[in-house]
Amino acid sequence: MAFCIKNLMPLVTCSSVDSDHMLRAAELADKSAGYTAPHPNAGCVIARGSKVVAEGFLYGQGTRAAEIKAVEQAKELAKGSTAYVNLEPGDCHGDDSSVNALIQAGVSKVVVGLRHPLKHFRGKAIKALRDARIEVNVLGEDLQNRNIQEALRACQLVNAPLLYREACRIPFSVLKYAMTLDGKIAASTGHAAWVSSKTSRKRVFEARSRSDAIVVGGNTVRRDNPRLTTRQERGHIPARIVMSRSLKLPEDANLWDVSAGHTIVVTQHGANRTFQQRLARKGVEVVEFDMLTPKAVMEYCYDRGFLYVLWECGGSLSAPAIESAVIHKVIAFIAPKIIGGVTAPGPVGDLGMVEMTQALNLSDVSFEQIGPDMLISGYLHPIPDLMPIIPAMEASAPELMLSASDGPNIISFYKAWNAYGAFSNFSPHPIKMISKRGDYVTWKSVEHYYQAQKFEGVQDFLAQECIERIKSAESPEEAARIGRTLERQRPELVRDKWESVKIDVMYRALKCKFSMYPHLSSLLVSTAGSILVEASPHDLFWGGGQEGEGLNHLGRLLMRIRAELLEDDSGSSRINLSTWSSIV
Repeated sequence: MAFCIKNLMPLVTCSSVDSDHMLRAAELADKSAGYTAPHPNAGCVIARGSKVVAEGFLYGQGTRAAEIKAVEQAKELAKGSTAYVNLEPGDCHGDDSSVNALIQAGVSKVVVGLRHPLKHFRGKAIKALRDARIEVNVLGEDLQNRNIQEALRACQLVNAPLLYREACRIPFSVLKYAMTLDGKIAASTGHAAWVSSKTSRKRVFEARSRSDAIVVGGNTVRRDNPRLTTRQERGHIPARIVMSRSLKLPEDANLWDVSAGHTIVVTQHGANRTFQQRLARKGVEVVEFDMLTPKAVMEYCYDRGFLYVLWECGGSLSAPAIESAVIHKVIAFIAPKIIGGVTAPGPVGDLGMVEMTQALNLSDVSFEQIGPDMLISGYLHPIPDLMPIIPAMEASAPELMLSASDGPNIISFYKAWNAYGAFSNFSPHPIKMISKRGDYVTWKSVEHYYQAQKFEGVQDFLAQECIERIKSAESPEEAARIGRTLERQRPELVRDKWESVKIDVMYRALKCKFSMYPHLSSLLVSTAGSILVEASPHDLFWGGGQEGEGLNHLGRLLMRIRAELLEDDSGSSRINLSTWSSIV
């Protein structure tokens, strides 16, 4: 009998059925790509033998877990079944709802593709399931044979951004370019429309929609005046990032139109302050760095919660990005054209290499014909293998660590999948708020309610339509996008005195959330003595900012609610819904 040396447990033979179901789970996990911002991708297949009885996937940040969706779809067929999950369950409900759903449904076995790479989730669900006497097999640990290698690779690929982010402490970064057969990205005049075919450009739009942000340099803005949009009517809109040390950029550029998407200009500290002010008046965000480098920008994007960044820059920026090891993957569209030109630019500038033996080799290279073009992609840095730092099978999950200074403990939260993600207004906790008609309305999250309140009471068809769209939005991210877009494009539709009432609106929604869910109020009370900081580096109103310069109103409201909960030792401050009509 074969044994797993790490855990001294017998290895289980993996069948082709197991492999097929896991491949399907990984395929499901990728279904929301392009519709929502990058997030931990989770899919779940519930099967009885070779027959699939239910499926589910995580749609976006702050939406219902894949396991919960699958269990609800399976109903009584879940009892005695096997659940296949590409990623160890780890949700931000604050109550282990994914694991509980599988346990309560009566599944007999769970096959896990990857242990969760985030430390506050890693190993926790696996241990909980085993403690509930459910058999758990993990690919590469308990299951090791040729049948499973393809499935394991699929699980790694679908969550590559998460694995890179956790291992490298920067977002997964992909360099994309299109070039002619003789290696040129433009003619010697700079003209570049178009190197690749329309079919290839459509693939680029898809790649953009999968990313958190798209990076270009000042040269690209001056030469091409790009829009960097996804060309889709609805769906995720990535941020556009422009890197420029001097800020010698055009007064008018497509990227300064923030109605098409958020634009961030990153520059050297003190550069062209007059132009910075002009950009700010247009709604462009300007971030200054003491030393503007690709690594510094990616570290900033990491702090901002980004998982996936697409680089669409020219050779003068791609070279230092590659040299600083922030580019993990390359995708190159090669068109069957020859343009020539000694001064015509190539996709990568000088890397200081003088011999072919110094060339950087890509791994896991793939080839695909896209219309008349050839797409070649590969990894400059292999997908990180986090197995060596994953605890043994029976090890307990790591404790949540608080970041602390010399003073009080500081607990930071931001993304819904963070350790304290349940505090986020994007967390998947529906709330019931009383309407002006006197009836209770269910909102899918605090963010859904908050965005809709911007237009409450406005007698305009667009405003009322926007409220309905926000209410039906599948994810908090989509609700925020709908509300912010109309607020930006039609500011006259925002309700009177919104700036003066929005803190109270958020307070009432948060108060309802922590009153409806006892486990959340217990979690909040458990942080007593700590300072709560919404760690958004860019939202200086609700968040704490990059260096603590933000007002942190969300953290302040949570500490206010925590104080109110602590005032009543009996817990009577957990208000039931019938009392809300007097305060909402």
